[in-house]
Amino acid sequence: MTQPESVNGRKKFFGMNANVFFLGLVSLLTDVSSELIFTLVPLFLENVLGVKTSIVGFIGGLSDSTDAIFRIISGWFSDKIGKRKVLAGAGYTLSNLVKPLMYFASSWGAVAGIRFGDRIGKGVRTSSRDALIADSVTQEQRGRGFGLHRAMDTSGAFIGLLGAALIIYLVQGTGANLLAKESYRWMVIAGTIPGLLAVVVLVTLVRERKKEKVTPVDGKGVPILPAKTAFDKRFYVFLAVMALFTLGNSSDFFLILRAQNEQTPLIQVVLMLVLFNFTYSLISLPMGILSDKLGRRRVITFGWLVYALVYFGFALASHIWQIWILFAVYGIYYGIVEGAAKAFVADMVPAEKRGTAYGWFNGVVGIMALPASLIAGWMWDAFSPASTFYFGAALAFLAMLGILFFVKERTK
Repeated sequence: MTQPESVNGRKKFFGMNANVFFLGLVSLLTDVSSELIFTLVPLFLENVLGVKTSIVGFIGGLSDSTDAIFRIISGWFSDKIGKRKVLAGAGYTLSNLVKPLMYFASSWGAVAGIRFGDRIGKGVRTSSRDALIADSVTQEQRGRGFGLHRAMDTSGAFIGLLGAALIIYLVQGTGANLLAKESYRWMVIAGTIPGLLAVVVLVTLVRERKKEKVTPVDGKGVPILPAKTAFDKRFYVFLAVMALFTLGNSSDFFLILRAQNEQTPLIQVVLMLVLFNFTYSLISLPMGILSDKLGRRRVITFGWLVYALVYFGFALASHIWQIWILFAVYGIYYGIVEGAAKAFVADMVPAEKRGTAYGWFNGVVGIMALPASLIAGWMWDAFSPASTFYFGAALAFLAMLGILFFVKERTK
């Protein structure tokens, strides 16, 4: 019988392996930093630098696609060298070194360059980190593990956005509609410290899982040779469905712009994001556990339905109170899908190929983010803000059909 995939001799947290908890803490601290520094970048670009929405979409999409390319490479490389932590550490370090440079940004080109460096760091770390989480839990607890990680990650975003709201209140008060440069620079200063702490936690408290090389044998004791291909058809079909969904899942920059489009006061925009991250964090662990019991496909399908309805809502919204509700439900969508999707990847691939699998999964999602954001920005400028969200909702419905009819749940 296969032994539980855990690092032995360490205290458990919330019934999970210590690696899961400490990687969650690393993500929490990093998200405090990132939310303070990068979440309001679209408003910094439009309000301070006077950039067009299409350029905002380009920067958002380019960032995600850069991230994607490095996720693919680093995931494969972590499998090749058999090391996850070193790549995760390099990625977190790079991101948290370049983020403070946003203090000096004075053009959209500088913002794009800094964001590019940050996304390289995220690309290098993400697939290795996800594989390390998957290595540290059993299949029966995989949804719980990723759910706990997402809950902690999003709690960091919640804290970071509360900090951003406090800074705006202290610098600009409650009546401002536009972001001021002074407010943004204080956010960069405040976001630098937790980012550096995240690197310290990763280096000192996260441990590489020791793998035992065991050659499987059949009933007669004859070694079973590994398959020639790493992944089965089901994994590739799932990637194709994810690509379809992501083509309509443009950068969340557009949600922020949509809120401001309805003349929402700046501090309310930030508090809407706080609410989004609160519901995201609150529901991530329960939905991860539910995916362990009901199956990943059902949970993901339901999450995409919620997403489609939310995007229809953003297209039709005409009052600020409606935007508040939509941000809250949008957090529910994330909490339903994010952990379940990553657990689903681990269910479909061999353990020794998880880094590569997460590289392709994260890579496909990220690569499709560039055309998604370019299309969204073009539709916003050429037609209307509502058209951007109608398009996203329609592709979400198509993706639901794709996963229901073409992706089978793993049989135990």
